[in-house]
Amino acid sequence: MKLWDKGITVDEKIEQFTVGNDREIDIHIAEYDIKASQAHAKMLKKIGLLSSEELESLQDQFNIMIKQLENHEFQIESQFEDVHSKIEFQLIQNLGDVGKKIHTARSRNDQVLVALHLYYKEQLKDIRLKVLSFFESLLSLAETYKNKTLPGYTHLQVAMPSSFGLWFSAYAELLIDDVYLLDAAIKTVDQNPLGSAAGYGSSFPIDREFTTQSLNFSTMKYNVVAAQMSRGKSERTVAMALGSLSNTLSRFAMDICLYMSQNFDFIAFPDQLTTGSSIMPHKKNPDVFELIRGKCNKIQALPTEVTLITNNLPSGYHRDYQLLKENMISGIENMKTILEIFDYSINQIRIKTFNDNDPKYKFMYSVDKINALVEQGVSFREAYQKIAKQINDGSYQGGSPKTHTHQGSIGNLCLDKIKEKFPK
Repeated sequence: MKLWDKGITVDEKIEQFTVGNDREIDIHIAEYDIKASQAHAKMLKKIGLLSSEELESLQDQFNIMIKQLENHEFQIESQFEDVHSKIEFQLIQNLGDVGKKIHTARSRNDQVLVALHLYYKEQLKDIRLKVLSFFESLLSLAETYKNKTLPGYTHLQVAMPSSFGLWFSAYAELLIDDVYLLDAAIKTVDQNPLGSAAGYGSSFPIDREFTTQSLNFSTMKYNVVAAQMSRGKSERTVAMALGSLSNTLSRFAMDICLYMSQNFDFIAFPDQLTTGSSIMPHKKNPDVFELIRGKCNKIQALPTEVTLITNNLPSGYHRDYQLLKENMISGIENMKTILEIFDYSINQIRIKTFNDNDPKYKFMYSVDKINALVEQGVSFREAYQKIAKQINDGSYQGGSPKTHTHQGSIGNLCLDKIKEKFPK
């Protein structure tokens, strides 16, 4: 069944190509299409295009479908082009002519659009909650390990002393920037496009304010052409938010992979969180974090993909938009899984004791030695040159000075201030 069926038999190869894997993808938005259809039916009754009895019978069928989804019994069989045609077929099969009325005053264009907006909005809010949980885990770890030394690196060369508290809380504060973008994406999709029909509105006296309130949108896309043009633009905004979050998580995962290696040996995880080698019995591999890194890098490609698909499309609807769904939904579902497994794993991290007498860390406190001279009245440039000369001629004495000025900045994590910054 097709919503646009005019009695013409479409070539099988053409149908297979144009439908693609929409049936498998659409199961993710089925719930939202049903909810939007419920609101639409109520609106049709409000303006006199459905009777109370017709509305009641439609709502009963919608509730049955929601139960089927909850029980994993709802399927989009091969004879249906997408979830929208399956839902309408089920209504017609069970209600006859009443089921045929549900498409009054709407197009598949705004039907898809409103389902996607509802899906994006709810899933982004779920991601935001998972980010908050991860954020709180990092701040807790920062507090626990705020006095544990961690060598700081620049250019992958030993630089200055840092701490695990700084490391954990740094990524926590970066997550706040990602939440700013998530909130912007949520606001972007929190606009009701239902009623824009094929992009040029409807001659029926529809009540778009009613469906906006019924679906808990904060506002609507008032211009019906703008509503259709939001397809692709909304995806790009969501993809950019996901990409920003992925960047933070990918870099953090890379740090973990690096710090777990024997060359750094700063951290470890329980054996149950690592994997092994088929020929090297000693291996304990950070596969979880490598996969997080890879999956996040894949998500970071989404904004470019969306841009290239939609960049030069004129106003109005185009079938190109169909190609956005698969990787957008995949990116969202992957991000939820990534956050869950990252939060689960990071809480089992084991911090190793750092040996600052190791020769490779001999110069790690050189800046503190310079600062100690400055505190004695020596100019910074003169102190810098003096310590540099000691390093160059081999007379520099390494190790941690008894009192080094850098400890103040390491210990001052401002965790309460960082926590307050997280957007409410």
